[in-house]
Amino acid sequence: MQAPAPGQILVLNTQTKKEEGRRIQLENIMAAKTVADVIRTCLGPRAMLKMLMDPMGTIVMTNDGNAILREITVQHPAAKSMIEISRTQDEEVGDGTTSVIILAGEFLAAASEFMEQKAHPIVVIQGYLRALEDMLIELDQNISVPVDVEDRKELYKIINSCVGTKISKKWAELVCNMAIDAVKTVSLERNGRKEIDIKQYAKVEKIPGGELENSCVLRGVMLNKDVVHAKMSRRVEKPRILLLDCGLEYKKGESQTTVEFTNETDFTRMLEIEEEFIKKLCDEIIAVKPTVVITEKGMSDLAQHYLVKAGITAIRRVRKSDNNRIARVCGATICSRTDEIKEEDLGLDAGLFEIRKLGDEYFTFIEECKDPKACTILLRGASKDLLMEVERNLQDAMNVARNVFVNPRLVPGGGATEMALSVALAAKAKSVEDVTQWPYRAVTNALEIIPRTLIQNCGGNVIRSLTALKAKHATAGNTSWGIDGNTGEIVDMKQLGVWDPYAVKVQTLKTAIETATMLLRIDAIVSGGKSKAGGGGGGG
Repeated sequence: MQAPAPGQILVLNTQTKKEEGRRIQLENIMAAKTVADVIRTCLGPRAMLKMLMDPMGTIVMTNDGNAILREITVQHPAAKSMIEISRTQDEEVGDGTTSVIILAGEFLAAASEFMEQKAHPIVVIQGYLRALEDMLIELDQNISVPVDVEDRKELYKIINSCVGTKISKKWAELVCNMAIDAVKTVSLERNGRKEIDIKQYAKVEKIPGGELENSCVLRGVMLNKDVVHAKMSRRVEKPRILLLDCGLEYKKGESQTTVEFTNETDFTRMLEIEEEFIKKLCDEIIAVKPTVVITEKGMSDLAQHYLVKAGITAIRRVRKSDNNRIARVCGATICSRTDEIKEEDLGLDAGLFEIRKLGDEYFTFIEECKDPKACTILLRGASKDLLMEVERNLQDAMNVARNVFVNPRLVPGGGATEMALSVALAAKAKSVEDVTQWPYRAVTNALEIIPRTLIQNCGGNVIRSLTALKAKHATAGNTSWGIDGNTGEIVDMKQLGVWDPYAVKVQTLKTAIETATMLLRIDAIVSGGKSKAGGGGGGG
């Protein structure tokens, strides 16, 4: 280690690496552009697929921005934060994961010109944030249109414009209808507020085999479980379902338990006590006359014997999330103690309990429910890879449907919204008087990346189509004109029926601008861990 020069003070550990200045800002911009370039070809209906292989040898084929970036390992901290925004977009609105990365990369690329000219980052950020405010006002007042969520044809068009860019567009009608059915099923009105929890109550079950056309949304729940005893009934019509989260077996000690016997009869008595305890549990269950018992915990052989004698079908070790779904579809209450079970705790809303064999495994179906507020989406298909990709597409489609139900407003797709915003901001830029006018103008140019990428991805003439689109938008009332992603020609999105949910577009613009401004604020990167031997290392 080099000794410090006289008068020099060591503040950071000698192994710490510090980089700062304009170079860091330009490096961050370059890293963000690189990430954006990776998935640029994944935008639009003519999107290319990416094949990703992880260290375990698992292959993922997809054109979903978030799924691709989740599998990529990156080193640069700015690139990591770009990948994070794709995940945020996916969690918040479920769609627009590719657009948000492309836009954020382009906003940063537009800022590199100012960085090279030694402009202060805060000036650029002020221009960007002002542009974001104006974009949101323009979107809300002039571009977005309301939609009737009860009109199934309108909903179908919106979801189809999301599914149309995915691998499952061949089965678009099936996927769109499944997404609408699933979201309508789990939708719930509470205190005047619409609650749509897809993650918990719309479960996707993938079973390889059969054809994709056999996929459907069940009006009920499906579990990968079989009955615990061979003599139990595998089909029960109008079942009385009891849900438990306690075990039907003798309780064992938490840790090692030692029992001492003084009499030879004590051991026999202990076994009798165990049997009596289990018989008491089963008698309390049999008293309310259920026909199906489902528990999250275990079930002993003796308990199975008593339940078979009473003509009750039982299933054990069901997941907590599955039990909650069953409770929602059949109207049951999950009981924690058998001595507190009442008649009203039973679920009576299901029409059929049946166990069927699909492929090599047995599955439990609880169907024909009166008003199910949870559902299972059954996906069949030729291969596991196809099913994984269709599931990703279906999740996006369900999120789009949910967004429209929660906030029933739409904006035109196909790059029309971005071009309309670009033209509107270019007109407003003339009224911006201070130096922030230049970054403000840079945002207007950066927005054109979406229609430009759509033209590039379908092999169209970029300059000619983009110029024609600009000319169209220059005339008032043409905000819905955009790019047909299949042909690269300019068309009216109202006639083509390509729409995006308002919530997705707003989230995309907010996330892209805020990420760009956050990365522009960084003026130093300090890297290097603490010394393992001495804790702190040489100075701090």
